[in-house]
Amino acid sequence: MASSHSLFIFVIGVLLFQFSYATLNDNNNNEDRHLSFSSSTYFPKRQAEKLIMDLNLFPDDDINVASHEFLFETDKMIVERSFQFPHIANSATPSLQELGHHAGYYRLPHSQSARMFYLFFESRQNKKDPIVIWLTGGPGCSSELAVFYENGPFHIANNLSLVWNEHGWDKASNLLFVDQPTGTGFSYTSDDTDIRHDEDGVSNDLYDFLQAFFAEHPQYVENEFYITGESYAGHYIPAFASRVHKGNKAKEGIHINFKGFAIGNGLTNPEIQYKAYTDYALDMKLITKASYNKINKMLPACEQAIKTCGTDGGDACMSSYVTCNNIFNSIMDVVDGINYYDVRKKCEGDLCYDFSNMERFLNQKSVRDALGVGNIDFVSCSSTVYEAMVMDWMRNLEVGIPALLEDGIKVLVYAGEYDLICNWLGNSRWVHAMDWSGQKQFDSSSTVPFVVDGAEAGLLKGHGPLTFLRVHEAGHMVPMDQPKAALAMLTRWMQGKLTTAETDEKIAPL
Repeated sequence: MASSHSLFIFVIGVLLFQFSYATLNDNNNNEDRHLSFSSSTYFPKRQAEKLIMDLNLFPDDDINVASHEFLFETDKMIVERSFQFPHIANSATPSLQELGHHAGYYRLPHSQSARMFYLFFESRQNKKDPIVIWLTGGPGCSSELAVFYENGPFHIANNLSLVWNEHGWDKASNLLFVDQPTGTGFSYTSDDTDIRHDEDGVSNDLYDFLQAFFAEHPQYVENEFYITGESYAGHYIPAFASRVHKGNKAKEGIHINFKGFAIGNGLTNPEIQYKAYTDYALDMKLITKASYNKINKMLPACEQAIKTCGTDGGDACMSSYVTCNNIFNSIMDVVDGINYYDVRKKCEGDLCYDFSNMERFLNQKSVRDALGVGNIDFVSCSSTVYEAMVMDWMRNLEVGIPALLEDGIKVLVYAGEYDLICNWLGNSRWVHAMDWSGQKQFDSSSTVPFVVDGAEAGLLKGHGPLTFLRVHEAGHMVPMDQPKAALAMLTRWMQGKLTTAETDEKIAPL
């Protein structure tokens, strides 16, 4: 296992992509505040170290690799147990005895020895509610970040007890969280050839998992199925959605009742989204017009680098990663100390957030015993997984979405308006630029308020199966910042009611 200084990734879905901004200096060279792009070989891991420390996460290892003696010796594809977390406050309501909480390992068939860890929380309302899978980003950050800080059933109190999340998404769905790709969270392998490098590997593993999950839980096969996630999941989700749809069309295995997918503050079309950084920063008064003009001179090189990555692959993709990150880094030079996940806030010292209670909670023996993970290490974010996916970073995953829209698969793209990293403006632009049969009607559709409990919680527009939502008073992690609005968004969207206009009056464009 590697040392703790090989830490990793930024977070929760939080996209580690662009930041060398204020950076990991060599410990022995305090004069140089920023990373040198001439050392691109080390750039991803050093970026990860900075970002993970901003979240106050300190995993002991940079990837979850278990020795052979820890592997489950069984022919079963899935080893699952019902469990109850210890230290739950007010556990009588709702009754734990009436809820199904499951933890399991899935043996990935197209691997040497990989095991994928997952948590499954049955709906608090109705077991016929849709199945919703959540994918945390990174790439390489554990889904437990979302379980305990965003949309899972519980939050962690400072005394490490659990309190029920009033707006957990298990109030509207049967909710799945998966630690992926291999090496993330409690997922592990004993063979480093199992580490994934692209969306083909990621999406095939997730599809194989779904097949095994529904075989293990046949009572849920007819439930509607939705894919959700945030940040780097803006890559994972379209690839996974296409894989599920392809499997259904080819009549592979169990038919999955796939209805739609939702991307929150994601990185999906880098060419468009990187070009939106300066516009967003200027609109939010983070930079001056002079800085805007100066930084914009970097855009043509970034655009060309991304195009070359798309055609040539390989080293060209690493080059585009470094070239385009210069744009974000230059913005951060100007706005030093700002929280790039929520520009309303400053990072306190090295910390933009404090998610350390998650690591402390999951490293308790009572919790590990309940989950059945034995001595497997918990890697909150994996620098090795992140580095392995660097060549995937600048790929455009929007290209597969139009075919899904044409077949009636619902697509929701939402974004908290105060996130800089995967800002709403860049997401809105790629959604509007997407070439599909309903593009003109979507572009001309009215922007209407998203109303929750009588108050405007966002602005949305939609046509047919496509919806875009800008969420007010939220940063990168919408379910954390606006939990009530996030649950209302999910519920209405799955019910086909999200774009029901509260007013016909057209307002500011998205």
